[in-house]
Amino acid sequence: MHGTVTRVPRRYRAIFISDVHLGMRGCKAEFLLDFLNGTEAPNLYLVGDIFDGWRMKKSWYWPPSHSAVVQAILRKARKGTRVIYVPGNHDEILRGYTGVHFCDIEVVEETVHTTADGRRFLVLHGDQFDGVVKYAKWLALLGDWAYNIMIGINHWFNVVRRKLGFGYWSLSAYLKFKVKNAVQFIDNFERTVADEARRHEVDGVICGHIHHAEHREIQGVTYVNDGDWVESCTALVEHHDGRMEILNWAAERDVALAEAA
Repeated sequence: MHGTVTRVPRRYRAIFISDVHLGMRGCKAEFLLDFLNGTEAPNLYLVGDIFDGWRMKKSWYWPPSHSAVVQAILRKARKGTRVIYVPGNHDEILRGYTGVHFCDIEVVEETVHTTADGRRFLVLHGDQFDGVVKYAKWLALLGDWAYNIMIGINHWFNVVRRKLGFGYWSLSAYLKFKVKNAVQFIDNFERTVADEARRHEVDGVICGHIHHAEHREIQGVTYVNDGDWVESCTALVEHHDGRMEILNWAAERDVALAEAA
């Protein structure tokens, strides 16, 4: 564990998380567990890739921290939080159970969330707009293998940073967004997902999949990506007045730990 901070839970109207990748060594489960324990909302959206079925097919990895995350989510559901699960490509096995409730969790292919100020947001994972995943899964699996190597390097990079007294910083995310093709792919993805929201005649879209938190306007559509818990440790929250905000939990946690110390 990287340390915890005792504090009063922050209360929001809705919380959106995706791309946790439980079952993958790069998953920042301790950060997510701290986030789940430090926040409350009547609506919790799990926007895909919560567990990594691709990775677990190859090798089993499930430490206690991953079980603790699952228990924290189930505990929220039992206490009355509405938990909506929108499966992604890595946990696509759950797409066969859309419309089913299990352990007080609703499984849906996609849904629409209405904010406190009346805006309507399409909520989906987003992999259906990734041509590599949709049309060349073998290439997606190859990319997944390379990505895991990069995440492994990122892990040891941060081990050294912690020993030197520095907070978490994603080397893998930094390198990814220095590559021109990756930047172009992200822009194309965002515009395609925004087009889907326009087709549904809603005000905006909330998605995950590409591990890049973003909140911007695209030709009259509000595009929001809640990020991930492998590289950036980000989540999207809706405040009680309808305002949307992306939280960088790793950065906030470092500040809170420093203040506590």
